[in-house]
Amino acid sequence: MDSPTVLVTGATGSVGSALVSALKARGATVRAMIRDPHRPVAAADANVVADLRDPDSVAAALKGADAAFLNSPSAPDAAALQTRFADLVREAGTDRLVVLSQYAARADSPVRFLRWHAEVEEHVRGLGLDHTVLRPNLYMQGLLAFAGSIAHGAFAAPIGGAAVSAVDVRDIAGSAAAVLTGAGHTGCTYTLTGPRAVTHPEIAQAISAATGRAVAFHDAHADDFAAALAGVLPPWQVEGLVEDYAHYARGEAAEVHTAVADLTGRPPRDITDFARDSAAFGRG
Repeated sequence: MDSPTVLVTGATGSVGSALVSALKARGATVRAMIRDPHRPVAAADANVVADLRDPDSVAAALKGADAAFLNSPSAPDAAALQTRFADLVREAGTDRLVVLSQYAARADSPVRFLRWHAEVEEHVRGLGLDHTVLRPNLYMQGLLAFAGSIAHGAFAAPIGGAAVSAVDVRDIAGSAAAVLTGAGHTGCTYTLTGPRAVTHPEIAQAISAATGRAVAFHDAHADDFAAALAGVLPPWQVEGLVEDYAHYARGEAAEVHTAVADLTGRPPRDITDFARDSAAFGRG
């Protein structure tokens, strides 16, 4: 697809903002979909104010777009919002839809987020769209949520010594940009991972080496983890995160896939690269 116009949902988030830059690097015209007009994405060619809960605004944002990137919103009705967006993509005649899903999404998963993503994937497959599904594993950037405790020398999660093939958001964005601007991806599902599976103690070692300060990892009981998040996140999200971490702790997210390198032409970033580049750990 030569110089396509791409609508990016969630354009102010970690994946969306990185995707805007990755698309620009590939010569695309980028339309950033934002909810707050006071938070425009400077790198985008245009910012359009729209909300997934307002179908008319989404339909207007899709006009003239050649492709759309669908990022999952953080909401208990995320699946319904995404399936409606996909319907609007078909109605608008947009040529291509790329859906950001999650590693190991399946309808019978004990993890609600994986069930929700599987529901969206199934709906999109039934629409007859030129579509591609990206299934990234645990985001390395998700570790920044622990930056405050890491600044004090330790962080904790209910995962034990299980390894996870975590992936850098920049590699998710690079893969999405390749699919949105390239050919041959119709109907494909790509699982996006880092170059190896790492344990949280190994992550602590990488952060220690990058910051020059000793950082330890402590395994946490799921109830203690949930209690620490109570009042910070809504109950449905806390419960979902506990399910996510139980999935990781069972060793179900350790497989390494080659999709990032296959799509971008470069190896995925390692946890050591992420730790080195994440100054937030030093700031706390």
